[in-house]
Amino acid sequence: MALMGILKNLPEVKSPLEKKVSFNVKLKWTLIILAAFFIMSNIALYGADPGFLEQFEFLAVILGTSFGSIITLGIGPIVMASIILQLLVGSQILEIDTSTVEGKRFFQGLQKLLVFFFILFEAIIYVLMGGIRAAPGFTYVVMFQLILGGIAVLFMDEVCQKWGFGSGVSLFIAAGVGWRLITASFGFLGPEGNFQASGRVIALVISLMNADSQGAMLAFSAIAATIILFLVVVWAQSLKIEIPLSYDRLRGYSMKWPLQFFYASVIPVILTSALIANFQLFGGLLQNWLGRPTFLGNIVNGQPVSGLLYWVSSTNIVERIITGSWEVSLIGQTFGHIVFYMFFCALFSVFWVKTSGMDASAQAQNILKSGLQIPGFRKDQRILESILARYVTPLTIMGGLAIGLLAALADVLGTLVAGTALLLGIMITFQFYQNIAQQHAMDMNPAMKKMMGV
Repeated sequence: MALMGILKNLPEVKSPLEKKVSFNVKLKWTLIILAAFFIMSNIALYGADPGFLEQFEFLAVILGTSFGSIITLGIGPIVMASIILQLLVGSQILEIDTSTVEGKRFFQGLQKLLVFFFILFEAIIYVLMGGIRAAPGFTYVVMFQLILGGIAVLFMDEVCQKWGFGSGVSLFIAAGVGWRLITASFGFLGPEGNFQASGRVIALVISLMNADSQGAMLAFSAIAATIILFLVVVWAQSLKIEIPLSYDRLRGYSMKWPLQFFYASVIPVILTSALIANFQLFGGLLQNWLGRPTFLGNIVNGQPVSGLLYWVSSTNIVERIITGSWEVSLIGQTFGHIVFYMFFCALFSVFWVKTSGMDASAQAQNILKSGLQIPGFRKDQRILESILARYVTPLTIMGGLAIGLLAALADVLGTLVAGTALLLGIMITFQFYQNIAQQHAMDMNPAMKKMMGV
């Protein structure tokens, strides 16, 4: 097949020869990619300015980008390719058996091909629809820079997956959240370089000094919502079901196989957030190009004020109540936002588990390959799979619904950083900590490597 020939010849980052990359090597490459991301986010596009995209700066953290820089496309093409392919495979419109090595390789190759397509597509759309204003004669130069930046982000993500901790997509989101969280908490400079209490912590102190009760309540509510969200997410991350297992060759030795409540991890929120962010970007670009609102809604200063996007977007309810600008329509908008996030997070959880080798069948194979079995049951993959299915399927759906609800509520409570972005940042950072701690423990204790089968 011609398609197979194309997929086999796609450029890729060379995989490490070692079965398990050491902690120091992973740390080195993760820091290199993180530094490269921040450097590229500060390289402005030559011959252009952000134009219409400036008003969507609040979406930049979710899309892992900095509008107007060479990496303006951010993780958008990667996430869109993943969303479309998972929907096609999950709904069995495209039949790919990701449980086999060949099927997994075909899936990954097809996803990379789609990423290249979206890099090209989005670079053209951003310029032609006026999202980025190119100077006369610089249209193709700006498009080329956007394509170059998109390809760089793709390969930085691949380097992280093969040589670093986690993925570049998660790393870029966490980096953006951390940077904006510090600014939102302790920022003290205005656009003109003058003193301005933009940070909520500083604003709280100044409001209390000036006896400004409303300003103090606004600042305190944002800080309190952030702390509460952090504590709830850390607690929810610790929820899990442990399956008791025993070694078939070592009598008396046993362990527990943990299944996290957020079984699909942070992936469903990343995909759902990127989906709604891309819809808002596309709706704004389409409105800017046509000169009138579309069925997606009327976009004013980056925010939809009517149409479909309005009923799935969010508004800071707490701030509206404090300032006395509450409207009854916000109840319907909040409900629509919560339903949208819960539905798509549950949907993407199911599709991700199926396509990433986390389903009951794959878990049963991993357990048997590790020389483990459930005490009191015959060592048979079908039996083990049926037992695991009792937990994996409910955890996938319930975890997806719960994380969708948590993300939606975080948006309407008005945290220091956009609620969904903060939720992603906390969960991704917690995962990075777990990966680093586990890797460090295995490097310090070679016996643990043998136990983990690496």
